[in-house]
Amino acid sequence: MNNIIKSTLALGVVVAAAVLTSTAEAEIHSRSKELVVMEARDLPEQAQARGNSLFLHSDNAGSTYLYIEQQQGGRLSVFDVTDPARIKLVVSTPLAAEGAFDFVRPLGNDAELVYFRDGQKAAVLDLRKARRPELRMISTVTDLDQAEILGESGFLATSQPYKYVSAVGRDYQVIDIAASAPTQLATVKEVRHRVTNNETGTTFLVGPNGLTVVRRLRVENEYKVHQMQMQGN
Repeated sequence: MNNIIKSTLALGVVVAAAVLTSTAEAEIHSRSKELVVMEARDLPEQAQARGNSLFLHSDNAGSTYLYIEQQQGGRLSVFDVTDPARIKLVVSTPLAAEGAFDFVRPLGNDAELVYFRDGQKAAVLDLRKARRPELRMISTVTDLDQAEILGESGFLATSQPYKYVSAVGRDYQVIDIAASAPTQLATVKEVRHRVTNNETGTTFLVGPNGLTVVRRLRVENEYKVHQMQMQGN
């Protein structure tokens, strides 16, 4: 199973908030030197497009990729986020116009289940080539979200249709609590999906304004030291 799981920030607190106005700044650093907020304009151009759904995947070579569904299902963008300080676009692939979709759950180690929001179609995103994923349609209307995995080649599902529940857009404030007084660093507007890489402590938030990245420098540095120690053994 994908070893990337969701979590909340530790030294920084990300809290859902009412609509607030704030002045955007490029690559915002906290006074505690622990948090960095990278807005869409600090990232590759494709990260500035509206995102609808996203997930993280790590391959067997030690790389981590962020996959974002964009343009109402018309494009899939893949970013290499192995080093949060150097996020790179890997590929931005046009997709057949099947409509907006969501990444639902991993299927084994090299695939992700996809559901289209019209409730009539499903697909599998083949990740055996993580840098060049392929979307393969499934001829079923059964809800596979609760399906039981059958090894690496199949799953067992009950006959129940999938029902799409729209995500509620929320504004998120990034707050630094390590300074002498709590400090609001940024407000990220209308976030509908977010995911965190526990290994580097990086949180990715996506919405109408594109991708925002919240980095935790201490966790990043600890992870790099751990990786070097593992390579030295």
